[in-house]
Amino acid sequence: MKKKRSRAGLLLWLLGAVVVVLGVRFSTDRYYRMAYPVQYQEMVERYCAEFSVEPALCYAVIRTESSFDPTATSSIGARGLMQLTEETFDWLKSRLEPQADTTYDAMYEPEKNIEYGAYLLSALSERFGSVNNTLCAYHAGWGSAAGWLEDPEYSAGGEIHTIPYPDTAQYVEKVRRTCQIYRELYGE
Repeated sequence: MKKKRSRAGLLLWLLGAVVVVLGVRFSTDRYYRMAYPVQYQEMVERYCAEFSVEPALCYAVIRTESSFDPTATSSIGARGLMQLTEETFDWLKSRLEPQADTTYDAMYEPEKNIEYGAYLLSALSERFGSVNNTLCAYHAGWGSAAGWLEDPEYSAGGEIHTIPYPDTAQYVEKVRRTCQIYRELYGE
């Protein structure tokens, strides 16, 4: 009789432990999905497909740059979800729609910002290759990344290994970590 009670107690304890583990796992997953949303999903997926950009990378840039706030403006005047500067906007516009009357104010419109930002990620990826190099160029500028790639103090084998700007180094690491979380959460 005592053996049956201890076996039943053990089974009850195991069942309780399983419920607790599943509850913690569900809560953690739910928390992460709230902290790492996929807002503007239709637009992100459309433009990432059009320009061959991994959606997880685009979401990571948006989350890091603006926390999904389409009205965000940086201290240097970068605008919108992906924080595009006016100089970058002008370059992108000349490539995407040179005849259009689109103005820099359109960078506050989520769809236009995502279109331009995804195209920028694509162009930088095409030019610089790796995600690391692409993010260096996205944050510090095309010229800075190109210079680092030419300098053996900062790069080897076509890969930037030392980022001389601390804010860019932090940015690259943050976006890479965020991108990995998006991949794990949403299966990309």
